[in-house]
Amino acid sequence: MIDRDALLLEAVRVHRERLSAALVFGPVAARRSVGTNIQRFIGSIVVAAVVCAVCVAVSFIGSVVAQQERERQEQDRAAVVWEAPPRPGEDWI
Repeated sequence: MIDRDALLLEAVRVHRERLSAALVFGPVAARRSVGTNIQRFIGSIVVAAVVCAVCVAVSFIGSVVAQQERERQEQDRAAVVWEAPPRPGEDWI
């Protein structure tokens, strides 16, 4: 069963702690700092910048790899030189 006296004493203790905190530190609105929201905002900007940097890096690497592949294919096409087979009677030994 609920001990009503213990509940009342606990409520009075919490009330006194809150009153003493308000007397020492001021009202609740003054005690809550804006710093936590600013820190979250700055952290969000940092995370967004890192995500953007990763996207740019992946795009850059992909374009470099694609360019190298195109250059390699062009070199392969240029390296293939078709020579006509020798005709009979011309320098056949």
